[in-house]
Amino acid sequence: MRKVLFSLLILGAAVCSAQEVLVKSPDGQVVVSVGTEGGKAYYTVKRNGLTVLERSQLGLTANYGDFVNGLTLEKSETGQLQRTYQMTRTKASEVNYEAGTLLASFVNGKGQRMNVEFRVSNRDVAFRYHLEPDHEGRPKSAVILSEASAFSFPDGTTTFLSPQSKPMVGWERTKPSYEEEYRADRPMTERSAQGEGYVFPALFKVPTPPGMLSHCLHNNPDAIINMSKTWVLLTETGINGSYVGSHLSDFAPSPFGEGGGRGSYRIAFPNPGENNGNGTATAGVPIPCTTPWRTITLGTLADIAETTVSYDLVEPLYEPSQEYKPGRYTWSWLLWQDESINYADQVQFIDLAAAMGFEYCLVDNWWDQRIGRDKIEELSRYAQSKGVSLMMWYNSNGYENDAPQTPRQCMNNPVARDKEMAWLQRIGVKGIKVDFFGGDKQPTMQLYEDILYDANRYGLQVIFHGCTLPRGWERMYPNFVASEAVLASENLFFGEGATIREGFDLTLHPFCRNATATMDWGGIIMNRYMSRDNASRHTRKTTDIFEMASGIIMQTSIQCVAMQPNNLQELPQFELDFLRQLPTTWDETRYIDGYPGKYVVLARRHGTQWYVAGLNAESAVKKLTLQLPMLAGQTVSYYVDNKKGEPQLTTLKIDKKGTAKVEIQPNGGIILK
Repeated sequence: MRKVLFSLLILGAAVCSAQEVLVKSPDGQVVVSVGTEGGKAYYTVKRNGLTVLERSQLGLTANYGDFVNGLTLEKSETGQLQRTYQMTRTKASEVNYEAGTLLASFVNGKGQRMNVEFRVSNRDVAFRYHLEPDHEGRPKSAVILSEASAFSFPDGTTTFLSPQSKPMVGWERTKPSYEEEYRADRPMTERSAQGEGYVFPALFKVPTPPGMLSHCLHNNPDAIINMSKTWVLLTETGINGSYVGSHLSDFAPSPFGEGGGRGSYRIAFPNPGENNGNGTATAGVPIPCTTPWRTITLGTLADIAETTVSYDLVEPLYEPSQEYKPGRYTWSWLLWQDESINYADQVQFIDLAAAMGFEYCLVDNWWDQRIGRDKIEELSRYAQSKGVSLMMWYNSNGYENDAPQTPRQCMNNPVARDKEMAWLQRIGVKGIKVDFFGGDKQPTMQLYEDILYDANRYGLQVIFHGCTLPRGWERMYPNFVASEAVLASENLFFGEGATIREGFDLTLHPFCRNATATMDWGGIIMNRYMSRDNASRHTRKTTDIFEMASGIIMQTSIQCVAMQPNNLQELPQFELDFLRQLPTTWDETRYIDGYPGKYVVLARRHGTQWYVAGLNAESAVKKLTLQLPMLAGQTVSYYVDNKKGEPQLTTLKIDKKGTAKVEIQPNGGIILK
């Protein structure tokens, strides 16, 4: 991450005392109304006149005051905000953020005040709470017991959701870990699989009333294209050790009756059973305090795929101790599993990384027992002699679950962690992957932050697995790389069902999981069989071009290219050449076409070079006419599958209008560059 640059401009503040106030996006198309009814605070969201969120509740309950009931809107202040910042580790390197702002002040029956801050950009709405002491300076600390924050969608909205897991279940009691399956195009009334609600991010498709479509067709035909495709993506950002990580409740009745639609989803705090039952499920805060942001991205699928709201609302928490290097890594464990954690096999994957020009090699679990610390020092020296740096796996535990893999007891304790990281720095290791966290309670959020902060002092980049969703962390923590927090590639090895599902997952996540945060999917897999010998067990169901294109579709600044040593002799030269030069950082991202869980086409720019990648998860050939103005008039390299699913490298002429006709085979892909 480069130094972050800011310019902040507050314009035209206005104060009023009405019981309902409005704040609009800079283009005027997104309108948020905030007010009270029956002593309860609410907000609504409209886009182009369409109700996207009906009357949805605001408020929270603290141990010193009720900010849910008996509220009066005392005053409000509106304004405009603009700022520019730069990053290098996400979907865009420079962002210009503009938003209308609202600060609404609510008072309860005891005269205690809760302020709600809104920011409304052209594609995002965000809000958070501010609590302040009374005129005597009390209280100075508090516990947030719950939030009433809700999201009430119009009738007919369909969902793309992943359920929250019950705590202390699954393999070695390691859940929840954000690794449940997403289901697409489901009704809102469908209960979550385990009765625990749903994780962030959460994607919704909002219908447009036929009458409104007819009105737009008559009065503004151009608007109907956007009106008929309204999508909403919910998540949160700005979580660190000062709060809990939240998720969505199951769908429940709204307190506003018809004004709140059929019902709503609410912010839900962690299950008390998380973290092996240790720690509270509530948030302890100082007063005054500011809660994390709840974010609502709305509009077309382009708005969803291109949003930067997770980063727009947060600030860097510390300076990088050095310039952190993006890149690619090899990883033996994905297909060779625990048996590969030995010195000789790791040398093979270091040599593979060197042959491909990759920057890193990840050494996975049990290395302290199967290789030993002295030999790891030797292995690190060998890697460095080949121009490769090691990344090392760690267990986060602790008391949080029963995962047995070692090294354990290194990352959960500050004294042990400091000693361990000093050793890693001394032997030239450049990153760590920390696994098996226990939930979303405040102590675990603090552990994430502590690991990141300490790792920065020793020049270490960090990947988390078996973990929570990152919430703005790419900007908050300069050495944070990515989190898993998804049903990821390791499952392709464990069972054939995941290989069948891979196309669905990787065409959904550009609009959901990976739209809000970097995602360590864990592997562009080039073996045809899910085995070391590449001749046994079940097969990969996607084509080579699909896998190569997934390296562009999936966004993370250190990408796992899960090649095996045998691939150097087996793959066509043009595939090897492409993987050797695959970028992992992007200056610009544009949505081209797609539908969540069916297909996706994205364009990403690295420097002056555009890469257009497409994936097809469906069983039929996808014939598309793409609008690619950035490639207008050019003849580009075209990586595509033939009708047998075999990889081809040819060329494609883009016409002067930027139009290109392409075909993507079932479970196949395309790349234009």
